[in-house]
Amino acid sequence: MKLLQRERGRARRAFFPGALCAALLVAGCGGGESDGKRSRARADTTCDGKLKGTTDITVWFHAGPSGEFDMLHRQVKDFNAGQRAVRVELIALPEERPYTDLVESAAASGELPDLLDFDGPNLYNYAWSGKLRPIDSCVPDSVKNDLLSSIRKQGTYEGRLWGVGTFDSGLGPYVRPSVLKKAGIRVPSGPGEAWTTTELTGILHRLRKQGYERPLDLRLNYCLPGQEWNTYGFAPVVWSVGGALIDPATHRTADGFLNSPEAVKALTIMQSCSKEGLIDPDEDDKAFMEGRSPISWVGHWMYGEHTKAFPGDVKIVPLPDFGKGTVTGMGSWQWGVTTGATDGDAVWRFLAHLLEPDQIRRMTQANGAVPATNGAVKISPAFAAGGPEHLFIEQLRTVARPRSQTPAYPAVTLAFSKAFAKIVVDRAAVKAALDRAVREIDKDLADHRGYPADWP
Repeated sequence: MKLLQRERGRARRAFFPGALCAALLVAGCGGGESDGKRSRARADTTCDGKLKGTTDITVWFHAGPSGEFDMLHRQVKDFNAGQRAVRVELIALPEERPYTDLVESAAASGELPDLLDFDGPNLYNYAWSGKLRPIDSCVPDSVKNDLLSSIRKQGTYEGRLWGVGTFDSGLGPYVRPSVLKKAGIRVPSGPGEAWTTTELTGILHRLRKQGYERPLDLRLNYCLPGQEWNTYGFAPVVWSVGGALIDPATHRTADGFLNSPEAVKALTIMQSCSKEGLIDPDEDDKAFMEGRSPISWVGHWMYGEHTKAFPGDVKIVPLPDFGKGTVTGMGSWQWGVTTGATDGDAVWRFLAHLLEPDQIRRMTQANGAVPATNGAVKISPAFAAGGPEHLFIEQLRTVARPRSQTPAYPAVTLAFSKAFAKIVVDRAAVKAALDRAVREIDKDLADHRGYPADWP
Protein backbone atom coordinates (compact mmCIF):
# COMPACT_ATOMS: atom_id res chain seq x y z
CA MET A 1 0.00 0.00 0.00
CA LYS A 2 1.14 3.49 -0.74
CA LEU A 3 3.12 5.18 2.03
CA LEU A 4 1.45 7.87 4.09
CA GLN A 5 2.13 11.43 2.98
CA ARG A 6 3.59 13.44 5.84
CA GLU A 7 3.78 17.16 6.20
CA ARG A 8 7.51 16.95 6.87
CA GLY A 9 7.94 15.26 3.52
CA ARG A 10 9.25 11.98 4.93
CA ALA A 11 7.44 8.64 4.70
CA ARG A 12 8.33 6.51 7.67
CA ARG A 13 5.29 4.33 8.16
CA ALA A 14 3.35 2.10 5.78
CA PHE A 15 0.24 -0.06 5.99
CA PHE A 16 0.49 -3.58 4.64
CA PRO A 17 -2.22 -5.76 3.08
CA GLY A 18 -2.03 -8.24 5.97
CA ALA A 19 -2.79 -5.54 8.48
CA LEU A 20 -5.70 -4.33 6.40
CA CYS A 21 -7.13 -7.85 6.15
CA ALA A 22 -6.85 -8.19 9.91
CA ALA A 23 -8.55 -4.85 10.33
CA LEU A 24 -11.44 -5.85 8.12
CA LEU A 25 -11.90 -8.97 10.22
CA VAL A 26 -11.95 -6.77 13.30
CA ALA A 27 -14.45 -4.43 11.67
CA GLY A 28 -16.66 -7.32 10.65
CA CYS A 29 -16.65 -8.93 14.10
CA GLY A 30 -16.61 -5.75 16.18
CA GLY A 31 -13.19 -6.27 17.71
CA GLY A 32 -10.82 -9.03 18.64
CA GLU A 33 -9.19 -9.74 21.96
CA SER A 34 -6.84 -6.76 21.69
CA ASP A 35 -9.79 -4.43 21.12
CA GLY A 36 -11.46 -5.87 24.21
CA LYS A 37 -8.39 -5.20 26.31
CA ARG A 38 -8.23 -1.63 25.08
CA SER A 39 -11.93 -1.13 25.77
CA ARG A 40 -11.46 -2.22 29.37
CA ALA A 41 -8.75 0.44 29.78
CA ARG A 42 -10.64 3.22 28.02
CA ALA A 43 -11.76 4.95 31.23
CA ASP A 44 -8.17 5.97 31.98
CA THR A 45 -7.50 9.64 32.63
CA THR A 46 -6.04 11.05 29.44
CA CYS A 47 -4.61 14.32 30.80
CA ASP A 48 -2.96 15.02 34.13
CA GLY A 49 -1.87 18.57 33.31
CA LYS A 50 1.80 17.69 32.93
CA LEU A 51 3.72 17.50 29.67
CA LYS A 52 6.25 14.68 29.52
CA GLY A 53 9.08 16.81 28.17
CA THR A 54 9.39 17.73 24.48
CA THR A 55 6.92 15.54 22.62
CA ASP A 56 6.34 14.68 18.94
CA ILE A 57 2.75 13.85 18.07
CA THR A 58 1.20 12.54 14.88
CA VAL A 59 -2.10 13.84 13.51
CA TRP A 60 -4.20 12.12 10.86
CA PHE A 61 -6.48 14.09 8.58
CA HIS A 62 -9.11 12.74 6.19
CA ALA A 63 -9.19 15.28 3.37
CA GLY A 64 -7.20 15.40 0.18
CA PRO A 65 -6.27 18.72 -1.44
CA SER A 66 -8.79 21.30 -0.23
CA GLY A 67 -9.07 24.67 1.44
CA GLU A 68 -9.68 22.80 4.70
CA PHE A 69 -6.47 20.81 4.42
CA ASP A 70 -4.45 23.85 3.35
CA MET A 71 -5.69 25.74 6.41
CA LEU A 72 -4.90 22.87 8.77
CA HIS A 73 -1.43 22.69 7.24
CA ARG A 74 -0.93 26.38 8.04
CA GLN A 75 -2.30 25.94 11.56
CA VAL A 76 0.16 23.13 12.22
CA LYS A 77 3.01 25.22 10.86
CA ASP A 78 2.04 28.20 13.03
CA PHE A 79 1.68 26.01 16.13
CA ASN A 80 5.08 24.40 15.66
CA ALA A 81 6.70 27.79 15.11
CA GLY A 82 5.05 29.33 18.19
CA GLN A 83 6.36 26.94 20.86
CA ARG A 84 8.90 24.18 21.38
CA ALA A 85 7.29 21.72 23.79
CA VAL A 86 5.12 19.88 21.24
CA ARG A 87 5.96 19.12 17.62
CA VAL A 88 3.06 18.15 15.37
CA GLU A 89 3.45 15.93 12.34
CA LEU A 90 0.45 16.13 10.00
CA ILE A 91 -0.37 13.05 7.95
CA ALA A 92 -2.75 13.00 4.98
CA LEU A 93 -3.96 9.47 4.39
CA PRO A 94 -3.98 7.98 0.89
CA GLU A 95 -7.29 8.66 -0.83
CA GLU A 96 -7.27 5.33 -2.68
CA ARG A 97 -8.58 3.51 0.40
CA PRO A 98 -11.68 4.31 2.46
CA TYR A 99 -10.61 6.33 5.47
CA THR A 100 -12.40 4.05 7.93
CA ASP A 101 -10.58 1.02 6.51
CA LEU A 102 -7.25 2.71 7.17
CA VAL A 103 -8.28 3.52 10.73
CA GLU A 104 -9.30 -0.10 11.32
CA SER A 105 -6.02 -1.27 9.81
CA ALA A 106 -3.97 1.00 12.04
CA ALA A 107 -5.90 -0.09 15.13
CA ALA A 108 -5.31 -3.76 14.31
CA SER A 109 -1.57 -3.23 13.81
CA GLY A 110 -1.10 -0.86 16.77
CA GLU A 111 -0.30 2.13 14.56
CA LEU A 112 -2.98 4.64 15.46
CA PRO A 113 -1.78 8.26 15.54
CA ASP A 114 -1.91 10.44 18.64
CA LEU A 115 -4.76 12.58 17.32
CA LEU A 116 -7.37 11.18 14.94
CA ASP A 117 -9.78 13.03 12.66
CA PHE A 118 -13.04 11.13 12.13
CA ASP A 119 -16.64 11.65 11.04
CA GLY A 120 -18.55 12.46 14.23
CA PRO A 121 -21.09 9.59 14.29
CA ASN A 122 -18.27 7.04 14.15
CA LEU A 123 -17.14 8.24 17.58
CA TYR A 124 -19.44 5.82 19.42
CA ASN A 125 -18.01 2.76 17.68
CA TYR A 126 -14.44 4.00 18.08
CA ALA A 127 -14.97 4.69 21.79
CA TRP A 128 -16.68 1.36 22.38
CA SER A 129 -14.03 -0.64 20.54
CA GLY A 130 -11.18 1.00 22.42
CA LYS A 131 -9.68 3.17 19.69
CA LEU A 132 -10.22 6.41 21.63
CA ARG A 133 -9.54 7.73 25.09
CA PRO A 134 -12.01 9.99 26.89
CA ILE A 135 -10.89 13.62 26.85
CA ASP A 136 -13.03 15.13 29.59
CA SER A 137 -9.92 15.27 31.81
CA CYS A 138 -8.22 17.39 29.14
CA VAL A 139 -10.88 19.96 28.31
CA PRO A 140 -11.26 22.83 30.83
CA ASP A 141 -14.77 23.82 31.86
CA SER A 142 -14.30 27.20 30.18
CA VAL A 143 -13.81 25.46 26.84
CA LYS A 144 -16.60 22.92 27.40
CA ASN A 145 -19.04 25.69 28.25
CA ASP A 146 -18.09 27.64 25.13
CA LEU A 147 -18.72 24.71 22.79
CA LEU A 148 -22.02 24.66 20.94
CA SER A 149 -24.37 22.21 22.65
CA SER A 150 -24.44 20.17 19.44
CA ILE A 151 -20.67 19.72 19.56
CA ARG A 152 -20.88 18.45 23.13
CA LYS A 153 -23.73 16.08 22.25
CA GLN A 154 -21.90 14.71 19.22
CA GLY A 155 -18.76 14.06 21.25
CA THR A 156 -20.39 12.40 24.26
CA TYR A 157 -20.72 8.66 24.78
CA GLU A 158 -21.71 6.92 28.01
CA GLY A 159 -21.63 10.23 29.85
CA ARG A 160 -18.06 11.10 28.90
CA LEU A 161 -16.54 13.38 26.29
CA TRP A 162 -14.56 11.47 23.67
CA GLY A 163 -14.28 13.93 20.81
CA VAL A 164 -14.55 17.57 19.91
CA GLY A 165 -14.81 19.37 16.61
CA THR A 166 -13.70 22.81 15.54
CA PHE A 167 -16.77 23.12 13.34
CA ASP A 168 -20.28 21.72 13.02
CA SER A 169 -22.63 21.37 10.08
CA GLY A 170 -25.75 23.23 9.01
CA LEU A 171 -28.70 21.68 7.16
CA GLY A 172 -31.71 23.40 5.67
CA PRO A 173 -33.40 24.24 2.39
CA TYR A 174 -31.97 27.14 0.41
CA VAL A 175 -34.68 29.13 -1.36
CA ARG A 176 -34.87 32.02 -3.78
CA PRO A 177 -37.13 34.55 -2.03
CA SER A 178 -37.90 36.42 -5.25
CA VAL A 179 -39.34 33.27 -6.82
CA LEU A 180 -41.33 32.27 -3.74
CA LYS A 181 -42.77 35.73 -3.16
CA LYS A 182 -43.82 35.99 -6.80
CA ALA A 183 -45.73 32.73 -6.37
CA GLY A 184 -47.34 33.98 -3.14
CA ILE A 185 -45.36 31.59 -0.94
CA ARG A 186 -44.30 32.69 2.54
CA VAL A 187 -40.62 32.52 3.43
CA PRO A 188 -40.02 31.19 6.99
CA SER A 189 -37.51 33.09 9.10
CA GLY A 190 -36.95 30.63 11.96
CA PRO A 191 -37.73 27.13 13.29
CA GLY A 192 -41.05 28.31 14.70
CA GLU A 193 -42.25 29.23 11.22
CA ALA A 194 -41.34 26.02 9.39
CA TRP A 195 -43.59 24.87 6.57
CA THR A 196 -45.95 22.00 7.33
CA THR A 197 -46.11 18.88 5.18
CA THR A 198 -49.30 20.13 3.54
CA GLU A 199 -47.69 23.49 2.87
CA LEU A 200 -44.63 21.90 1.33
CA THR A 201 -46.70 19.81 -1.06
CA GLY A 202 -48.76 22.84 -2.05
CA ILE A 203 -45.63 24.95 -2.53
CA LEU A 204 -44.05 22.43 -4.88
CA HIS A 205 -47.19 22.22 -7.01
CA ARG A 206 -47.53 25.99 -7.06
CA LEU A 207 -43.94 26.35 -8.22
CA ARG A 208 -44.58 23.79 -10.94
CA LYS A 209 -47.41 25.99 -12.19
CA GLN A 210 -44.92 28.86 -12.25
CA GLY A 211 -42.81 26.92 -14.74
CA TYR A 212 -40.47 24.98 -12.45
CA GLU A 213 -41.17 21.42 -13.55
CA ARG A 214 -39.02 19.87 -10.82
CA PRO A 215 -38.86 22.55 -8.13
CA LEU A 216 -37.16 20.54 -5.36
CA ASP A 217 -33.47 19.70 -5.31
CA LEU A 218 -32.63 16.93 -2.80
CA ARG A 219 -29.10 16.45 -4.12
CA LEU A 220 -30.05 13.10 -5.58
CA ASN A 221 -26.59 13.00 -7.10
CA TYR A 222 -25.42 12.31 -3.52
CA CYS A 223 -28.07 9.62 -2.94
CA LEU A 224 -26.10 6.50 -3.75
CA PRO A 225 -26.69 3.47 -1.50
CA GLY A 226 -24.39 3.65 1.49
CA GLN A 227 -23.73 7.38 1.29
CA GLU A 228 -23.84 9.29 4.58
CA TRP A 229 -25.82 12.09 2.93
CA ASN A 230 -28.92 9.90 2.94
CA THR A 231 -28.84 9.55 6.72
CA TYR A 232 -27.59 13.04 7.54
CA GLY A 233 -30.01 14.73 5.17
CA PHE A 234 -33.18 12.70 5.70
CA ALA A 235 -33.16 11.03 9.11
CA PRO A 236 -34.57 14.41 10.27
CA VAL A 237 -37.73 13.66 8.28
CA VAL A 238 -38.20 10.41 10.21
CA TRP A 239 -37.57 12.22 13.49
CA SER A 240 -39.95 15.04 12.58
CA VAL A 241 -42.78 12.58 11.96
CA GLY A 242 -42.07 11.00 15.34
CA GLY A 243 -40.06 7.98 14.25
CA ALA A 244 -36.55 6.71 14.96
CA LEU A 245 -33.86 4.70 13.21
CA ILE A 246 -33.26 2.45 16.23
CA ASP A 247 -34.70 2.10 19.72
CA PRO A 248 -33.52 5.42 21.25
CA ALA A 249 -33.71 4.09 24.81
CA THR A 250 -31.71 0.86 24.54
CA HIS A 251 -30.16 0.87 21.04
CA ARG A 252 -30.78 -2.90 21.05
CA THR A 253 -33.14 -3.18 18.06
CA ALA A 254 -34.43 -1.30 15.05
CA ASP A 255 -37.57 -3.45 14.82
CA GLY A 256 -40.67 -1.41 15.59
CA PHE A 257 -38.73 1.83 15.08
CA LEU A 258 -37.19 2.09 11.60
CA ASN A 259 -40.13 0.12 10.19
CA SER A 260 -42.75 1.81 12.41
CA PRO A 261 -45.83 3.52 10.95
CA GLU A 262 -44.13 6.86 11.62
CA ALA A 263 -41.01 5.93 9.66
CA VAL A 264 -43.11 4.48 6.84
CA LYS A 265 -45.09 7.73 6.72
CA ALA A 266 -41.92 9.82 6.58
CA LEU A 267 -40.38 7.91 3.70
CA THR A 268 -43.73 7.70 1.90
CA ILE A 269 -43.87 11.51 1.90
CA MET A 270 -40.43 11.68 0.31
CA GLN A 271 -41.28 8.97 -2.20
CA SER A 272 -44.49 10.76 -3.19
CA CYS A 273 -42.45 13.79 -4.23
CA SER A 274 -40.30 11.49 -6.31
CA LYS A 275 -43.22 9.69 -7.93
CA GLU A 276 -44.84 13.01 -8.86
CA GLY A 277 -41.64 14.11 -10.54
CA LEU A 278 -41.21 17.08 -8.23
CA ILE A 279 -37.55 16.27 -7.45
CA ASP A 280 -34.81 17.22 -9.87
CA PRO A 281 -32.43 14.28 -10.52
CA ASP A 282 -29.58 16.84 -10.35
CA GLU A 283 -27.23 14.67 -12.36
CA ASP A 284 -25.12 17.74 -13.18
CA ASP A 285 -25.04 19.02 -9.57
CA LYS A 286 -26.54 22.34 -10.73
CA ALA A 287 -30.30 22.13 -10.22
CA PHE A 288 -30.36 25.20 -7.98
CA MET A 289 -27.48 27.14 -9.54
CA GLU A 290 -28.94 26.89 -13.04
CA GLY A 291 -32.39 27.94 -11.86
CA ARG A 292 -34.24 24.67 -12.44
CA SER A 293 -35.11 24.19 -8.75
CA PRO A 294 -35.76 27.23 -6.52
CA ILE A 295 -35.59 25.04 -3.39
CA SER A 296 -32.41 23.11 -2.58
CA TRP A 297 -32.31 20.78 0.44
CA VAL A 298 -28.62 20.67 1.32
CA GLY A 299 -26.01 21.71 3.85
CA HIS A 300 -23.76 24.62 4.69
CA TRP A 301 -21.14 23.62 2.12
CA MET A 302 -23.29 24.93 -0.74
CA TYR A 303 -23.81 28.44 0.65
CA GLY A 304 -20.95 29.94 -1.36
CA GLU A 305 -21.98 28.46 -4.70
CA HIS A 306 -25.67 29.18 -4.20
CA THR A 307 -25.13 32.82 -3.28
CA LYS A 308 -22.65 33.26 -6.11
CA ALA A 309 -25.29 32.05 -8.56
CA PHE A 310 -28.00 34.38 -7.19
CA PRO A 311 -26.42 37.27 -5.27
CA GLY A 312 -28.89 38.81 -2.85
CA ASP A 313 -31.57 36.24 -3.68
CA VAL A 314 -30.79 33.25 -1.45
CA LYS A 315 -32.18 32.52 2.01
CA ILE A 316 -31.83 29.52 4.30
CA VAL A 317 -35.09 28.29 5.82
CA PRO A 318 -35.81 25.55 8.40
CA LEU A 319 -36.64 22.01 7.33
CA PRO A 320 -40.40 21.38 7.17
CA ASP A 321 -42.40 20.29 10.19
CA PHE A 322 -43.65 16.84 9.23
CA GLY A 323 -45.86 16.53 12.28
CA LYS A 324 -43.84 16.66 15.51
CA GLY A 325 -41.85 19.83 14.91
CA THR A 326 -38.99 20.77 12.64
CA VAL A 327 -35.78 18.80 13.23
CA THR A 328 -32.41 19.23 11.61
CA GLY A 329 -29.21 17.25 11.33
CA MET A 330 -25.97 18.04 13.09
CA GLY A 331 -22.45 16.71 13.44
CA SER A 332 -19.31 16.88 11.37
CA TRP A 333 -15.71 15.73 11.59
CA GLN A 334 -14.22 15.64 15.08
CA TRP A 335 -10.87 15.13 16.77
CA GLY A 336 -10.18 12.37 19.27
CA VAL A 337 -7.17 11.26 21.29
CA THR A 338 -6.42 7.63 20.46
CA THR A 339 -5.21 4.78 22.61
CA GLY A 340 -1.96 5.10 20.68
CA ALA A 341 -1.23 8.54 22.15
CA THR A 342 1.86 8.63 24.35
CA ASP A 343 1.12 11.99 26.01
CA GLY A 344 -2.49 13.16 26.20
CA ASP A 345 -1.47 16.58 27.53
CA ALA A 346 0.74 17.17 24.47
CA VAL A 347 -2.11 16.24 22.17
CA TRP A 348 -4.50 18.50 24.06
CA ARG A 349 -2.11 21.43 23.79
CA PHE A 350 -2.38 21.26 19.99
CA LEU A 351 -6.12 20.63 20.03
CA ALA A 352 -6.60 23.59 22.39
CA HIS A 353 -4.80 25.71 19.78
CA LEU A 354 -7.25 24.59 17.09
CA LEU A 355 -10.18 25.48 19.38
CA GLU A 356 -9.11 29.09 19.91
CA PRO A 357 -11.80 31.43 18.46
CA ASP A 358 -9.42 32.96 15.92
CA GLN A 359 -8.29 29.52 14.74
CA ILE A 360 -11.87 28.31 14.40
CA ARG A 361 -12.70 31.42 12.42
CA ARG A 362 -9.75 30.76 10.12
CA MET A 363 -10.85 27.18 9.52
CA THR A 364 -14.53 27.95 8.95
CA GLN A 365 -13.64 30.74 6.55
CA ALA A 366 -11.66 28.13 4.61
CA ASN A 367 -14.29 25.38 4.56
CA GLY A 368 -17.56 27.27 5.04
CA ALA A 369 -18.62 25.15 8.02
CA VAL A 370 -20.34 26.31 11.21
CA PRO A 371 -18.01 27.57 14.00
CA ALA A 372 -17.94 25.15 16.94
CA THR A 373 -17.86 27.64 19.82
CA ASN A 374 -19.98 30.56 20.87
CA GLY A 375 -16.85 32.70 21.03
CA ALA A 376 -16.02 31.92 17.42
CA VAL A 377 -19.61 32.54 16.32
CA LYS A 378 -19.45 36.06 17.73
CA ILE A 379 -16.47 36.94 15.51
CA SER A 380 -17.91 35.23 12.40
CA PRO A 381 -20.27 37.76 10.75
CA ALA A 382 -22.05 35.20 8.57
CA PHE A 383 -23.10 33.14 11.60
CA ALA A 384 -23.49 35.80 14.28
CA ALA A 385 -26.93 37.24 15.09
CA GLY A 386 -28.29 38.94 11.99
CA GLY A 387 -25.91 37.08 9.67
CA PRO A 388 -27.18 35.22 6.59
CA GLU A 389 -26.25 31.80 8.05
CA HIS A 390 -27.35 32.47 11.62
CA LEU A 391 -30.29 30.08 11.18
CA PHE A 392 -27.78 27.21 11.28
CA ILE A 393 -26.69 28.36 14.74
CA GLU A 394 -30.27 28.78 15.92
CA GLN A 395 -31.14 25.27 14.73
CA LEU A 396 -28.07 23.68 16.31
CA ARG A 397 -28.99 25.28 19.61
CA THR A 398 -32.67 24.29 19.54
CA VAL A 399 -33.85 21.60 17.09
CA ALA A 400 -30.77 19.63 16.00
CA ARG A 401 -30.36 15.94 16.81
CA PRO A 402 -27.25 13.78 16.67
CA ARG A 403 -27.35 10.68 14.53
CA SER A 404 -27.90 7.44 16.48
CA GLN A 405 -25.45 7.47 19.41
CA THR A 406 -24.58 3.79 19.39
CA PRO A 407 -21.54 1.69 18.45
CA ALA A 408 -23.87 0.11 15.89
CA TYR A 409 -24.06 3.39 13.97
CA PRO A 410 -22.01 2.15 10.97
CA ALA A 411 -24.60 -0.61 10.45
CA VAL A 412 -27.52 1.74 11.10
CA THR A 413 -26.43 4.35 8.58
CA LEU A 414 -25.52 1.79 5.92
CA ALA A 415 -28.92 0.10 6.19
CA PHE A 416 -30.89 3.36 6.27
CA SER A 417 -28.88 4.84 3.41
CA LYS A 418 -29.56 1.84 1.18
CA ALA A 419 -33.26 1.89 2.09
CA PHE A 420 -33.57 5.61 1.36
CA ALA A 421 -31.97 5.22 -2.06
CA LYS A 422 -34.26 2.28 -2.85
CA ILE A 423 -37.37 4.17 -1.74
CA VAL A 424 -36.76 7.64 -3.20
CA VAL A 425 -34.58 6.94 -6.23
CA ASP A 426 -35.77 3.46 -7.24
CA ARG A 427 -39.29 3.96 -5.79
CA ALA A 428 -39.34 0.55 -4.11
CA ALA A 429 -42.08 -0.45 -1.67
CA VAL A 430 -41.48 1.61 1.47
CA LYS A 431 -42.35 -0.92 4.19
CA ALA A 432 -40.47 -3.75 2.52
CA ALA A 433 -37.33 -1.62 2.13
CA LEU A 434 -37.47 -0.55 5.77
CA ASP A 435 -38.08 -4.12 6.95
CA ARG A 436 -34.97 -5.18 5.06
CA ALA A 437 -32.97 -2.38 6.72
CA VAL A 438 -34.23 -3.49 10.13
CA ARG A 439 -33.06 -7.05 9.51
CA GLU A 440 -29.60 -5.81 8.54
CA ILE A 441 -29.29 -3.63 11.64
CA ASP A 442 -30.61 -6.27 14.02
CA LYS A 443 -28.25 -8.85 12.55
CA ASP A 444 -25.32 -6.56 13.29
CA LEU A 445 -26.62 -6.04 16.83
CA ALA A 446 -26.98 -9.79 17.32
CA ASP A 447 -23.48 -10.42 15.93
CA HIS A 448 -22.12 -8.02 18.56
CA ARG A 449 -24.44 -9.11 21.40
CA GLY A 450 -25.87 -5.61 21.52
CA TYR A 451 -22.43 -4.02 21.90
CA PRO A 452 -21.90 -4.67 25.64
CA ALA A 453 -19.30 -2.60 27.47
CA ASP A 454 -17.27 -5.73 28.32
CA TRP A 455 -16.93 -6.99 24.73
CA PRO A 456 -15.69 -9.54 23.79
